[in-house]
Amino acid sequence: MAPRLNLFDWWARDAAKGTPVIVKMENPDFSIVEIDGPDAAFKPVEKSLDRLILCLGCLYIKLKKIKPEVNGDPFQLDDPEGAHCNYPMVLVQIPMCNEREVYELSISAVCQLDWPKERLLIQVLDDSNDEGIQWLIKAEVSKWSQKGINIIYRHRLVRTGYKAGNLKSAMSCDYVKDYEFVAIFDADFQPTPDFLKQTVPHFKDNPELGLVQARWAFVNKDENLLTRLQNINLCFHFEVEQQVNGVFLNFFGFNGTAGVWRIKALEDSGGWLERTTVEDMDIAVRAHLNGWKFIFLNDVKVLCEVPESFEAYRKQQHRWHSGPMQLFRLCLPAVIKSKISIWKKANLIFLFFLLRKVILPFYSFTLFCIVLPLVMFIPEAELPMWVLCYVPALMTFLNILPAPKSIPFLAPYLLFENTMSVTKFNAMISGLFQLGSSYEWIVTKKAGRSSESDLLAAADRDMKALIQPQISRGASENDLSDLGLLKEQKGQTLKPVKKINKIYRKELVLAFLLLTAAVRSLLSAHGLHFYFLLFQGISFVLVGLDLIGEQIS
Repeated sequence: MAPRLNLFDWWARDAAKGTPVIVKMENPDFSIVEIDGPDAAFKPVEKSLDRLILCLGCLYIKLKKIKPEVNGDPFQLDDPEGAHCNYPMVLVQIPMCNEREVYELSISAVCQLDWPKERLLIQVLDDSNDEGIQWLIKAEVSKWSQKGINIIYRHRLVRTGYKAGNLKSAMSCDYVKDYEFVAIFDADFQPTPDFLKQTVPHFKDNPELGLVQARWAFVNKDENLLTRLQNINLCFHFEVEQQVNGVFLNFFGFNGTAGVWRIKALEDSGGWLERTTVEDMDIAVRAHLNGWKFIFLNDVKVLCEVPESFEAYRKQQHRWHSGPMQLFRLCLPAVIKSKISIWKKANLIFLFFLLRKVILPFYSFTLFCIVLPLVMFIPEAELPMWVLCYVPALMTFLNILPAPKSIPFLAPYLLFENTMSVTKFNAMISGLFQLGSSYEWIVTKKAGRSSESDLLAAADRDMKALIQPQISRGASENDLSDLGLLKEQKGQTLKPVKKINKIYRKELVLAFLLLTAAVRSLLSAHGLHFYFLLFQGISFVLVGLDLIGEQIS
């Protein structure tokens, strides 16, 4: 007789680590087998409870209409001597690397910020190793400089440390000491003209405030199924996680862009470090340990893009999930020794890092990709229905609440998130054990979409500017050859490019396992298990064959 194994004990038992699970054997040749149970922390109830509490916190914020406010006139605009002297000095940085598609959008948007010109300096931090792109960016900077904008172009000869190294190099300039705040925008971000007037005033009369973070909004969220699913995740992240943590804890992870830092907070926290691929989270944790407070502005939105191809999204998620593991390993001693309260230490270690960065990917991967299909091959094994259905459905529903228009995509979202658990779990392991892939930094591919989602007019302007360049009489032969190179490269970007599909073997192997388990569950009359395994297996096939999102060009 096959053993009777009730996996309910694995997930529902309120026990500590190592509590044995009793497996009763009906075979007379065996008596009782004890198997060590899993950590209590790996039960799905805790993860659902965490999201439920976050959603309740978000609901409380909405009902009470809680949001950061600025009292009075921060700039004293009625000052008869002139208003500009009351505006703080602001440095704006735009780090970029080989981002031909978006450099013009970000530079143009930042140069139109409504702030006194003499109180603002824009740094275009170009790490491109493509000389053609360097010349295009230089030309764009020169164009705005001639219009009276205080903007400079910087290019590092030694490009170490990725984005952190780029920002660190820029902050080492002597003139930075004259500035009080620094705003950072990635190359695909398009702030509105009033961005600084909506963010910088929060620092006034608030000396403990180190960071003001704005929310992201996505110009291409409806481009394809992949972008729609990403929008669900990111809406929950900003609307719920960032907002709730900002209101109740004055701490959250810096998103790396669309934020304004007090330069003193950066300096007191050690500045930008190149030790991980998540320099934004790194500086946020160190600033938090030094007592600096953060504010999240959910009403201030900055347009940007989400990846449109699965390959770009996969690489982005790998970096976002391996980096926190590197950081957790490096900063844990500092967290323990810090002078912040015990509650803040517990939140940082157990919620911010362990639960959301370790346990969630582990739970999704092991339950849906390993445990569930294997259970189908154990004739009398049982998996509780609430583990398979109710908890995932609740977590998915809570995630999708901040984006109500995405409710029709609830089922695809659940299946896709389970599929992405392979990438996230692999990234988590590589970051935790310092594997080579955890140190990879690949710039996320951008499409260069404007807020109107129509780039034809911009493309026409680019071509006219290149075909009929305004060359001064003193131009050298080298300048002419460089402009010729620009025209040639720009023309090459307009040629049609054949789309290709990339094959992901891990996803296809798991698809085979899940579909085989689906057939086995059908034969053993596990109805609900069959449908779930079938659709989850199909989801893995679609991802494994790169049939979701735009194909790689």
